[in-house]
Amino acid sequence: MNQSLIRVIVAIIIGLVLVIWPDMAGDYLVITIGVLFMIPGIIGLVKYFTANNKAGISKSFPLEFVGSLLFGLWLVIMPGFFADILMILLGVILVVAGIQQVYSLIVTRRWMAVPGGFFIVPTLILIMGVVILFDPTTARHTAFIIIGITCLVYAAAELVNWFMFTRRRPQIPPYGDIIEVNGIDEADK
Repeated sequence: MNQSLIRVIVAIIIGLVLVIWPDMAGDYLVITIGVLFMIPGIIGLVKYFTANNKAGISKSFPLEFVGSLLFGLWLVIMPGFFADILMILLGVILVVAGIQQVYSLIVTRRWMAVPGGFFIVPTLILIMGVVILFDPTTARHTAFIIIGITCLVYAAAELVNWFMFTRRRPQIPPYGDIIEVNGIDEADK
């Protein structure tokens, strides 16, 4: 099957899931991360308990594997909590970034004129950070919906590109064909 069509199908599926079920998509993303933390924890503990203890070599208990397993379980059990914490961290980062940019522009005004339009984007970043801090769940859902719509737009653009260009690409001759150039057989060179 053509790679462009596979990309279109995957993008449509991801886009629809994110647009239709943004709350569940966030939870499943955190659950997936939790499972990825659990796997090395389980493997490490299994190796620890099944390894033969050689004479004279002490084995210390692998706390990092237990920690990885427990953290993964916590992510799987409480995905909404961690998704909201990640959004709160994003909100804090946006607030700090917005304040820093506004401050930099104010300081810059000491030695040169800064048009008011330059304050629009940092102010919007600051406002977005505050909105995320006060309502992280809604902000997370909105972000997933925007990402889903972007996936659907990408799928439509990829499909148009496939119909217009990719499927009309000239075919490469099979490897066994001999190409003749100026009456000289390429195999004779």
